[in-house]
Amino acid sequence: MSNLLLCQGNFCTFLCPHGDDLCLNSLKDLFNRATNLSQDIYNLSSKMFKEFDKRYAQGKGYITMALNSCHTSSLPTPEDKEQAQQTHHEVLMSLILGLLRSWNDPLYHLVTEVRGMKGVPDAILSRAIEIEEENKRLLEGMEMIFGQVIPGAKETEPYPVWSGLPSLQTKDEEARHSAFYNLLHCLRRDSSKIDTYLKLLNCRIIYNNNC
Repeated sequence: MSNLLLCQGNFCTFLCPHGDDLCLNSLKDLFNRATNLSQDIYNLSSKMFKEFDKRYAQGKGYITMALNSCHTSSLPTPEDKEQAQQTHHEVLMSLILGLLRSWNDPLYHLVTEVRGMKGVPDAILSRAIEIEEENKRLLEGMEMIFGQVIPGAKETEPYPVWSGLPSLQTKDEEARHSAFYNLLHCLRRDSSKIDTYLKLLNCRIIYNNNC
């Protein structure tokens, strides 16, 4: 049986000894903050992608090169919400952590390279900066949630390494724009996955699937 047990809508003593209300409230607050961050990151990444697409990608066919070319594609993520609902909570949390960690480096370089682009809209740069900051905060929050939900466990799963910096720095403008498009497309895709998985976990763990 899973270490995470739910008893009549509340956590069993395995997770929160003696029915500790502080423990329960703390975990609920962590999930609330995390789901707010994940929703915000997804919204920002969607707006940033649409803005970049409108300004740089019209009629260029970048989408055909972006499909199935994300650096996180090696992660065995559920294909849809239904599959995610059948996935064990430990697996979902590990996937979220892996996705968040795999975006630390590309988000840092995204901000750096966007700053150097001529004529880039301020909205794209400001959203890139905000997403980088919020990704770090969400990762910290998820590490805390992982520690509470799975006491004593060590999360050591490897995560995909991004190697796309040369493509963002190429002097070929078309190739560079295509690389940015691909990165933003993947960011929107992965932020949607993170948001979906996190909301499922919140419903399952905090509300005993009553949501």
